[in-house]
Amino acid sequence: MKNDKIYAKMLSCYTIARVTDALAKALELREDQKSICIFTANLDDFIYIAGDDTTKKADVELVYVKSMWAGGGNATSLLQGEGIGILAGPDIAQVRAAAEALRDFENSHILYGTSCNEDDSICYLTYCISSVGSYFSKAFNIPLGASLSWNGAPPVESVFATDTALKASNAKLVLFMGPPTETNWGAALLTGTQADCVTANAAWGRAVQQVADQHICI
Repeated sequence: MKNDKIYAKMLSCYTIARVTDALAKALELREDQKSICIFTANLDDFIYIAGDDTTKKADVELVYVKSMWAGGGNATSLLQGEGIGILAGPDIAQVRAAAEALRDFENSHILYGTSCNEDDSICYLTYCISSVGSYFSKAFNIPLGASLSWNGAPPVESVFATDTALKASNAKLVLFMGPPTETNWGAALLTGTQADCVTANAAWGRAVQQVADQHICI
């Protein structure tokens, strides 16, 4: 139904106390990164956002993150979901702490998609990260602790909503992931003050809802 919340959910989460030298090389781990945590989720946004958040709560780095082709609704196996992430740390204690942080983030129910219509066939996701961790800081060349507005939606909606969010706020575009992405959506990441990011998120949601309500060219 309209305004339904589609919550992010982890589908699998496994730790390896000591990775083999061959796997460590394949993952391009540093010598001090001995242990890893592998996880998947129904929404790829969870992989990126929760993975980055975890770097603030344990001595780990998000060293591998990928979205699955075509999205979670087209997953070919039970635990595949929409994305996969790997966190690496110096020992199993830190990696287990990271796994617990992932579960805590999941159980907080703060990350979810929002439905725009009765059959949930048009949805969007917005989330304000008040303080980014090491992954987003390095990936987008923004200061550690900066705020980030994360937004995703179907193809047409995502382009229209990106323009709307930029016009409605003082947030700056960090990354535009033009459709189709691996999940056949589009996304935009913006940075600014926390207030800027909240404003951008709200404008994004309104824009997607506008497209869903009209279904016509204007």
